[in-house]
Amino acid sequence: MCCFSRPVEFVNATRIFARAENAHRQFVVYAMTMSAKEDLAMILPLPVRAGSGENAVRFISLEGYPTFFADMESGFPKEAPRAFGPVGCATHAPPKAAALPVFQVGSFEASFVPTIADFARLDERFRLPAGTWEKLPAYRHYGFAVFKLKSGAKTVHPMAFSFPRANIGSLFLPTVHIHDGQVHERAGFDHILYCQAGEGEVSRLSDWRESPQHAQQFVKTAQAQGLVLPNRHCHRKAMRGQLENQDVWV
Repeated sequence: MCCFSRPVEFVNATRIFARAENAHRQFVVYAMTMSAKEDLAMILPLPVRAGSGENAVRFISLEGYPTFFADMESGFPKEAPRAFGPVGCATHAPPKAAALPVFQVGSFEASFVPTIADFARLDERFRLPAGTWEKLPAYRHYGFAVFKLKSGAKTVHPMAFSFPRANIGSLFLPTVHIHDGQVHERAGFDHILYCQAGEGEVSRLSDWRESPQHAQQFVKTAQAQGLVLPNRHCHRKAMRGQLENQDVWV
């Protein structure tokens, strides 16, 4: 899910990578191009294992590897580029409690919010508007990775983390949009998804493209800090245009 705590002028060129870290944890890498007039937060709901605490998510800085997704894309045959209009997302609010831990992850700060109620422990600028989550009952048991971003137009360097997954047999890619506090059945997508699947997951990727080579041929796996397995192929899927507004599971 892509959601923002304050209005954004545009968001596009979203790129997401997913891989199982082990049987109980999953990696996600997320990047996009965006512009905003004020500081804000991007919020990614995560299907975390029940009872996960505020330190359950491990954030990984890829500030030193800003070309992660450019390298990932180089492993696939080229497609003709297509331009699409901006896509945006949304905000939240409740009372006071001990502040959540804040981690410096490259050029931005990040926190993990274990439950919806814990948004009260974040600065108001970094919450979604009151009532937003009531419109999304499927996320009431999720946790939330929150990335605090500075105003202006920029390509955000890849944001990476590992989380304890509730669904150990599936990969999760956060793609649902919230626009200005509204949840629409369809939304504008400008996404490229990538993943490395385990042996039992490859059969579910019939509509994804497989890289001709192993990842070590096109990704700097040392700089990727263990996020990408060097001796495994990657898969790619483009999501562009007005599509059903939902997350992707593999």
